[in-house]
Amino acid sequence: MTDRFGRAINYLRISVTDRCNLRCLYCMPPQGVPLLHHSAILSYDQITDFAKLAVSKGISKIRVTGGEPLVRKEIEKLITKLALIDGIADLSLTTNGQLLNQKAAHLKAAGLQRINISLDSLDPEQYRLITRGGEVGNVLEGIKAAQRVGLSPIKINCVVHIEHHDTQKEVMQQFAQREGLELRFIHQMSLHQGHFSVVEGGSGGDCARCNRLRLTANGMLKPCLFSDLEYNIRSMGYAEALEATLIHKPPKGTQSHYGSFYRIGG
Repeated sequence: MTDRFGRAINYLRISVTDRCNLRCLYCMPPQGVPLLHHSAILSYDQITDFAKLAVSKGISKIRVTGGEPLVRKEIEKLITKLALIDGIADLSLTTNGQLLNQKAAHLKAAGLQRINISLDSLDPEQYRLITRGGEVGNVLEGIKAAQRVGLSPIKINCVVHIEHHDTQKEVMQQFAQREGLELRFIHQMSLHQGHFSVVEGGSGGDCARCNRLRLTANGMLKPCLFSDLEYNIRSMGYAEALEATLIHKPPKGTQSHYGSFYRIGG
């Protein structure tokens, strides 16, 4: 499946919830955000049915995101459903790691292949400040649990800030090398201002090579993170929404006036 610019589209990111157990400075205000009503959230069956269609059209890589996907009840059931879809070569999940120690074995047993873990600092106080109350020890235990059960490779997503980029980068590089982790640096982005750059150690932000679509927790299919374009898979129909998203995928990101990282999945 290719878009009108000849880019092969084979990657679908699926947000399963807008809820999160952290309040990261760059993602949401301290008081939290208005949450979607449970009735607005796609069911696991709806997500699976859409994923089956998308895979039949050429999607081979699926990543489950949030919010924080591990706060959604029985997330392992969705992983099991997705893992059974013939044609998915890469099934992964992005998490902040706070619940990963409890969930890693269940996720692996359900069919999850690998995992991305958000970790912006190894310093407990700095981590607590950035996440407004998170415990870095929980993330480190989650990493160990993922290693034990064989979720591999484990990728670390580190959002960096200009004022402490060099120091933070060196500390994180040493940690990743010591633990056998793949490290990616993500420069802080702004959807509303249209600020983004290519991920260091990854392919995100490289518009000319973009191969992804995004499905939000409430069923909006987005061709681009930095765009307000979106298509409702429930009201339009799965196939129609997928076709429209593919046709209207823009050549590059600009800005999103209405989008939010916690709802789209970053």
